[in-house]
Amino acid sequence: MDNNFDVLSDGLALLCSSDSGMENIIAPRREEILSLLAGYIAEIERYNPALSIVGTNDRRELIIRHILDSLAPLGIISRLLAKDTAAQMAGNPAYRVADVGSGAGLPGIPLAIVLPRAKFTLIERSGRRATFLRNTRTVLGIGNVTVEEGEMEKVKPGRFSLVTFRAFRPLEPKIYKKLHRLCAEDGVLAAYKGRLEKIHAEMAALEGALPNLTGSWELLPCPVPFLNEQRHLVVVH
Repeated sequence: MDNNFDVLSDGLALLCSSDSGMENIIAPRREEILSLLAGYIAEIERYNPALSIVGTNDRRELIIRHILDSLAPLGIISRLLAKDTAAQMAGNPAYRVADVGSGAGLPGIPLAIVLPRAKFTLIERSGRRATFLRNTRTVLGIGNVTVEEGEMEKVKPGRFSLVTFRAFRPLEPKIYKKLHRLCAEDGVLAAYKGRLEKIHAEMAALEGALPNLTGSWELLPCPVPFLNEQRHLVVVH
């Protein structure tokens, strides 16, 4: 591995040092996780020139802005899944997660690599990108991932413990309702977001249209190693 993969290894170490929950998840499988993430990066680099699935050709930027960014809220997400009481009461340890508008598989594939007990559905409307996702799943041998090609409106509702999305459209009322319908009972939405002031403006507008959301969401910081930009996770219960 080149020096850029040292950034990946060091970044994972920094994430683990910041959250004991991440340390407990990553440490027992650290080398396996690094190997799978390196393989995933190779697949992105192989197909990106033709498919434009990420906005960079620089490996260091890809690792920091996409891979580490996807994994920054891992501890939070794992704790949210552990609170999925409906799944626990059914005796089903395989929590179901939807990654909406998955694109290159971000954040779904990095999360699926580190959370093998959860079942991830990558929802992607682009046929070429969905083909990339299916191919990557096969190449990496990650059996806890399925790909659903098409619009999220056509996905069977009420199936997921957690619905997440990254680099997606603003959380407007129409979009929120479409996402919410995918959640199972006790399910949550987890939106990857950036600057604090922009999030507050977005959520204030959403509460204005949907007053019942007031008090039902929380804003959690998710700093990304080596990235001097704000990152947050908006969790809507």
